[in-house]
Amino acid sequence: MRSLKTTALLAAAAMALAACGGGGSGGDASGDKVKLRFSYWGSDSRQKLTEQVIAAFEKKNPTIDVVGEFSDWPSYYESLATKVAANDAPDVMTIEIRGLAEYAGRGALADLTGKVNTADLDPQVLASGSVDGKQYAIPTGVNVFSMLANKATIEKAGQKLPDDKTWTWDEFVSLSQKITAGGDGSVYGAEYNFNPAYLTIFAAQRGEKFYDNGKIGITPDTLKAWWATFTKLIETKGSPDAAKMGEIAAAGQEQSLIATNKGAFGMWWSNQLGAMSKSSGQELTLLRLPKLPDATNAGMFLQPAMHWTASSKSEHQAEAHKFIDFLINDPEAGGLLLSDRGLPINSKVLEAIKSKLPPADQQTLTFLDSVKSELSPVIVPPKGGSKMEDILKRYSEAVTSGQQSPDEAATKLLEEANAALAG
Repeated sequence: MRSLKTTALLAAAAMALAACGGGGSGGDASGDKVKLRFSYWGSDSRQKLTEQVIAAFEKKNPTIDVVGEFSDWPSYYESLATKVAANDAPDVMTIEIRGLAEYAGRGALADLTGKVNTADLDPQVLASGSVDGKQYAIPTGVNVFSMLANKATIEKAGQKLPDDKTWTWDEFVSLSQKITAGGDGSVYGAEYNFNPAYLTIFAAQRGEKFYDNGKIGITPDTLKAWWATFTKLIETKGSPDAAKMGEIAAAGQEQSLIATNKGAFGMWWSNQLGAMSKSSGQELTLLRLPKLPDATNAGMFLQPAMHWTASSKSEHQAEAHKFIDFLINDPEAGGLLLSDRGLPINSKVLEAIKSKLPPADQQTLTFLDSVKSELSPVIVPPKGGSKMEDILKRYSEAVTSGQQSPDEAATKLLEEANAALAG
């Protein structure tokens, strides 16, 4: 995933929100119908699913027209922040947990407390949408950051699936090297990414927190050890080099090595299993991430895939609440979305659709059940957390490409990250 480019634009949003008193829905009632704008990001497959859900909602609510404002991931937050700054925010907005504190803190989001039925939602997960005691967001569903593996690719290279309860990072690198070496030259053992969730897990295995009392809790030594894993993968040809990985990352998840059957391992969110399996046309397996040999904490954690929110400036609050309520509480919506945005956190919806889940979603549910007791609680980033992925990506790319030494990069990354949190 890419960075959230919100900072300057959100500052402008704060000024616009303070200065403008008019509604920002851009969706005044036309005749007897209300136009409700709904922003979200994702792949082509997500867009098709979402259009089906919108059609189902409109059938049950014939006086409301929902207009989807869809974009790919790299451009989503830049576009959304521009709309918010111009007092033209969509009525219902999809927000990631990393951007929640910023949007809520700047007055862009409506308080949904008591406006949406949350009686059947997992209270621990629901709490992740709360800022300063107000429910500004409703989680779409839950997932965990995990390892996707292509068993057929692994076995074709003369290897076998690892025991994910015991494997280490060194064993991951070694196995990736063997898979590359055992293939025909077109397949790599692994692909990697710089997702903050990956570093969060790695740091937790070393007894450190990504965020600690409003600051970065990760030490330079942990950053350097994390980067060393990438370096080993590249040097042993267990993965493509930094330049090639940059190209793959820029092309999006559907062009990833796992999705195109050119890689055996890849780290992705568990809710992406269905789309990745569909792209690859092969069965993919969810695994726990490797651990450090002496780790007492696996580091994996439960996280909402994303959140539904309503604009504080929407002129159609009742309709926005009704749409969000439908998305999380209606079994028909659950049966269409399945695990695309994480498995439902509504217990009744999950029970209603469980038997209808396709194989990939069944596997996701089984996997989440199997690791549930090992997971840490939801981690809610503080204000400024939206900048972390961009910062992490820039310095990590500089290290893996040899443009910057790990020592220098670690020092500067921590300085910039802490300044972002302080600002």
